Amino acid sequence: MKNNLSIVLLLGIALSATSCATIFTGTKDKIAFNSNPEGAVVFHKGVEKCSTPCTAEITRSLGKQTVTFEKEGFNKKEVKLTKTFNPVSLLNIILGGAIGIGIDAATGSLTKYSPKKYDVELEAKQ
Repeated sequence: MKNNLSIVLLLGIALSATSCATIFTGTKDKIAFNSNPEGAVVFHKGVEKCSTPCTAEITRSLGKQTVTFEKEGFNKKEVKLTKTFNPVSLLNIILGGAIGIGIDAATGSLTKYSPKKYDVELEAKQ
């Protein structure tokens, strides 16, 4: 009886601490970037991610996220990354994981980037 109670208690703690979206979908999304003309460098939070056409992993966050496209002879172009609700985080509610919701919020996993592809038209400098 005592052993069964221990198992139930441990299972309850594990389920209440579950951060489902973080565990199942991670904290980053792969996003494809294209530009016209090609060869623009993509920056996220001031860090160079790739040169178009390319795919880069972008860390999720609840705050506003932007990427900047830069190419010599062209104006910089800043693009806001759009997000949608990550339905996997609902498992926290079903499993009663208030701690899990907090972890998913802290890691940005309550949301996911959508769309997963951005096409940008760069304007030549005058």
